[in-house]
Amino acid sequence: MRLNELRGSDGSTRPRKRVGRGPGSGKGKTAGRGHKGQKSRSGVAIKGFEGGQMPLYRRLPKRGFNSRNRNTYAVVNLDRLQLAVDEGKLNPGKPVDSLALVGAGLVRSTKDVVRVLGRGKIKTKLELHVAHASKTASAAVEEAGGSIQLIQKKPSTAREDELKPTKKVEENSRKSETKKKKHASENKKTDSEADTDLEADT
Repeated sequence: MRLNELRGSDGSTRPRKRVGRGPGSGKGKTAGRGHKGQKSRSGVAIKGFEGGQMPLYRRLPKRGFNSRNRNTYAVVNLDRLQLAVDEGKLNPGKPVDSLALVGAGLVRSTKDVVRVLGRGKIKTKLELHVAHASKTASAAVEEAGGSIQLIQKKPSTAREDELKPTKKVEENSRKSETKKKKHASENKKTDSEADTDLEADT
C-alpha cells in the first residue's frame, strides 16, 4: 500500500453536480429545475411548509423550558482528573484549584464554578479546592488519601448577566448626577442673590 494508492470506499464520494454548462452536460438550460413554478426561482426556502396544513413542528407538543435564573457549573469527573495526572497535566504535589484545572484543559475559565462528580475512579492523592463536590466524589477522593476543600463561589445566572449595567448606562447615570448637582448649585446662588436684594431694599 502506497500513498498514491489510497482511495475512499466505493460510493463514499460523488462528483459535484455542475449545472448550467450547456445542453451537452445534461444539466443545461433549466439546470434540473424544470419550467417555471415556485421551486424554479431563486431565494425560495419552503423547508417546513406542508401545503397549508398544520406543520409537524406545530402539531407536536412542547415540554419544559430553560430557566433564566439557572446556575451554571463546570463539571469535572474523577476519571478526567486521574487521566490529567497520568498525562502529567496535573501536579499531585500541589493543591488543585481552578487555575490548575484551566492549565490542564479540564475547565475553560478561572471564573467557572467547578463541581466534581464521581464518575470513574481516582488512585492519586489530590488536594482539591473547588466550589462543589458530590458525596460519591468526596468519598472516593478521601479513600485515595486526598481531601476536598470547598470554597465559596457563587455561580453566575443568565439573568444576572443580562442585568449587568453596560458602560453606556453608567456614563449616562454619571452625566445625570453631575447635571443635578450643577442645577442645585445654581438654584442656591439665585436664592442667595434674592436674599441680598431684599436686605438692600429694606
